Amino acid sequence: MAFRLKLVPTHTNIDFFKWQWITFGASVLAVVISLLSVAVLGLNFGIDFKGGTTIRTESTQAVDVGEYRAALDTLGLGDVSITQVFDPTFAADQHVAMVRIAPQEGSEAVTPEVIAEVETALQAVDPAITFPSVESVGPKVSQELIWKALLSILAGSAGIWIYVWLRFEWQFAIGSVAALVHDVVVTVGVFSIFQLKFDLTIVAALLTILGYSINDTVVIFDRLRENLQKYKQMPLRDLMNLTTNETLSRTVMTATTTFLALMALFIFGGDVIRGFVFAMLFGVVIGTYSTLYVAKNIVLMLGVDRGDKEKKERSKGDHEFANIDA
Repeated sequence: MAFRLKLVPTHTNIDFFKWQWITFGASVLAVVISLLSVAVLGLNFGIDFKGGTTIRTESTQAVDVGEYRAALDTLGLGDVSITQVFDPTFAADQHVAMVRIAPQEGSEAVTPEVIAEVETALQAVDPAITFPSVESVGPKVSQELIWKALLSILAGSAGIWIYVWLRFEWQFAIGSVAALVHDVVVTVGVFSIFQLKFDLTIVAALLTILGYSINDTVVIFDRLRENLQKYKQMPLRDLMNLTTNETLSRTVMTATTTFLALMALFIFGGDVIRGFVFAMLFGVVIGTYSTLYVAKNIVLMLGVDRGDKEKKERSKGDHEFANIDA
């Protein structure tokens, strides 16, 4: 007989609403603390949001980000980001990197003297290196990036809300978006409390968290819609518990495999993507929690119209989007 690993028993009977007010209260408290932390402590913005100077480097030798970083660490420049640039149009011996330096204390831009020190330090590592361009990003552009990042998250949440509303009911849409807001706010709160660097890669992680979290929520809601037709007399609370237990194996398996893959990236991926991966790791945990304990709680509080649903679904003019396939 083949061995099959099971993280969750085939049949479970967990009461996910046993401590519903404690879990829901903890979620509300976490959101409030996160908002207060952002308001009081703020975020430790990276170069993308603070502005700074970007130096483009080119060399005939391969880029060694570790050596570049070690050379610049001795200058005490603070927040420095080094990324290698790949482009299919580059020649075989054309190696390009971007060095981004945050503004120094007391000034909005990096001075020419500091730029000269950076170039000298990099030339000591690679004598063949050249510096085709030096560009500065001012505070005004950085503020625009902050607003665009916020708008991208709001637009993603709005699109998800509309999709869930059309596919299910308005109660499901409100529960889903509330869970997504919970995930994003608490994740940002963690970055604020621990003053972790917050840049555009973290915004990308937040958008990815939105997609991951809603995927799990939609799976449970889809099974719930099926069970609403199958168990017409079962109380809504018991029906939600039954649905969550039926999909629990899938939820745990998805979260576990995603978490393991991200953990490998977190350990071996290096400093460049560590912030992004940390946000994703936390997002997987908080997204699974909100699916189980936030979205369903809100739907239960709002209630679901279970009256004569078969007749409504047969009506072409009522809820025409209810049977859209994912």
